[in-house]
Amino acid sequence: MRKAGGVAALTVAISVATSLAAAPIAAAGQELPLSGFGDVAVDNARQRVFVSGGSSSNGVVVTDFSGRVRAVIENQPGADGLELSADGTRLYVALSAGDAISAIDTSTLAQTARFPTGAGTCPTHLARTGNVIWFGYGCVDGNWSGKIGRLDPAAAEPVRGDQQGAARFQRAPLLASSGGATGPVVAGQLSLSQSMVQVYSVTGDALSAGASGDVVGASLTDVDVSNDGVTLFTAAGSRDRVEGFATSDLARAGAYATRPRPTAVSLSPDNGHLATGALTTDNNDVLVYRVGGVTPVNTVALDSGETVQPRGLAWSADQRYLFVVTRHNNDPQPHLEIERDPTDD
Repeated sequence: MRKAGGVAALTVAISVATSLAAAPIAAAGQELPLSGFGDVAVDNARQRVFVSGGSSSNGVVVTDFSGRVRAVIENQPGADGLELSADGTRLYVALSAGDAISAIDTSTLAQTARFPTGAGTCPTHLARTGNVIWFGYGCVDGNWSGKIGRLDPAAAEPVRGDQQGAARFQRAPLLASSGGATGPVVAGQLSLSQSMVQVYSVTGDALSAGASGDVVGASLTDVDVSNDGVTLFTAAGSRDRVEGFATSDLARAGAYATRPRPTAVSLSPDNGHLATGALTTDNNDVLVYRVGGVTPVNTVALDSGETVQPRGLAWSADQRYLFVVTRHNNDPQPHLEIERDPTDD
């Protein structure tokens, strides 16, 4: 393939599952061959689920919608945040231990480009607006070095850092977006005693700061944004609920009771349902609500000892599947749960 954005195309070793016919269907708590968890993304066109291993891993596991492990994409140092291109032909991987963002062909699972982000940047979280990938970066916790960068694969200068404006982030900010070309992009301060969110719109090729505040509570772990960009939803460990806020001014826009310490939130593709996950001991770890609803339409009971990982929820486009990444007790190895028909009453 021709080089992308002036960066030479690279190849990547792909370790394919050797006996696909014999590969087990994911049951409750099916282990994935990773040493940790970073992010999850769903390729609906090819019915694949991508799960990255986080800062302590060098790979991305690829499963089908039945949970069978189809491949492991290797040589992805610190594979963390994941984001699909607008047309679904590329998977972008934030390499937090590689100071780069890689582009993976979703058909062949081969790496086609690697975009350096600068020494000591540790890109960690990704979000997309149109064809542009935004990345939250910053290597050292506690010194307020977190920033936002911009990757435009088609540009002559594909990578630009320091796009966050006056906002300050202790560590690499978590990013979320509606996917539209003008945003909004929401940047969240993770894991602080008083977390904050900063909302941006996209003007030209730059971020324009909008509403900001600490209304989300302490120990923020996840953020999602509605397709129309009007509402953001947050999971924060200090709360016993997932909350909605208007992106325009952070006015409150709903609350959805969870178990203690919510860790994950994911809005269905049609904006009709909200999946929530929490750290809990009563096995009702995942609750699915209608947006605006009062009580859950579905409760997913995980196996004893299984808890939902931060940012560990993702939907299929037709909403027939909810993918849940968990871990068992203190074992860092991620497991994959698949809930079928999660919106059924």
